[in-house]
Amino acid sequence: MSRKVVLLGPLPPPSGGVSVYMSLLLEHLRPEGARAWAYFGEPFRGEPGVSLFRHRRLGLVPLALREGRGARVLDATHFHLEHPNPLLLGAWLACKLVLRFRWYKNILDGSLPSRQRGFSPLRRLLFRLALGAADEFVVVSEELRRWLKDELRVRQKVSVVPCLLPVPRRHAEGPLSGRLESELRPYLERRRRVCSAGVFTGDYGFADAARAVERLRDETGEDIGLLLLDGAFARDEAYHASVLGGREWITVLESVPNPSVYKIMRRADAFVRATRREGYGISRVEAAWCGLPVVATGVGETRGMLTYEFGDVDGLTAQLRRALYDPAARDVGAWAGRFGREAEENLASLREILGLEEK
Repeated sequence: MSRKVVLLGPLPPPSGGVSVYMSLLLEHLRPEGARAWAYFGEPFRGEPGVSLFRHRRLGLVPLALREGRGARVLDATHFHLEHPNPLLLGAWLACKLVLRFRWYKNILDGSLPSRQRGFSPLRRLLFRLALGAADEFVVVSEELRRWLKDELRVRQKVSVVPCLLPVPRRHAEGPLSGRLESELRPYLERRRRVCSAGVFTGDYGFADAARAVERLRDETGEDIGLLLLDGAFARDEAYHASVLGGREWITVLESVPNPSVYKIMRRADAFVRATRREGYGISRVEAAWCGLPVVATGVGETRGMLTYEFGDVDGLTAQLRRALYDPAARDVGAWAGRFGREAEENLASLREILGLEEK
């Protein structure tokens, strides 16, 4: 069997969860010959082992014809299954038929089961077509595995591999750029510092994080700052204005490169992940690796974290109070070590699935 391995999906920027996952996986597997086909990146240029394409212009077709014959393709795109596009899916399946590559569909979208029930008849047909054409599935949670096997009755192999991967030590070392240092200065001058990540839409809960910090500022009289790491891949302008209005103690950084995120998190006192949905929750674990107590909604990864229900600002405030002021809640070292071991296991599992352990 061919050992040609291709990672198909987005690469930073922007530094969203899937693109960061793909970037880390490529960094680990590139020495073993893996390549990436990527459709994000500005300016639009490549790097060693990466072929860029414009998916809206069917750029994947000539790329697959040139590099894909007999490959094993781990596909973390959104346009073949999660949001099936008639033209892109049709071209992909035609390439698969001609080139005989093996399609491993990597599902990282925890909202897919609920969204799929609301698909239009056309999208439902495309979804079923894609579902039947995949050779194997790699999913980030047991819930997704049960959904595929028990509800959708897929016959293919389904492997559960969370998207948590080992982070190279260099990501946490070295200085920040002068620009980031300058933009962070007001935040770093606060007495206590809270960090959150997401985008300015209601599903990511920035407004709830701001309200909770505001309550604690009023309650304690302390100068608590909030840093919002904005992935910038979506934005509700009215929501953005409502979160920031009159809150000079909020700092926003857009599209921060993932290696810099670790350096920034290490300067915070607590991390909040206020999202409605979560496929896995890699930013939560990244925060734990940086030594931060994590306050998070009860979706995705929650072990060792202070959880609350999405939209419950009272619950969020109470848990954030614990994260900032309770020494027991701030001791996350044991969980950070456990997540590190699991990240190594996940990488080994992906190597095995893709056949890279073969001699």
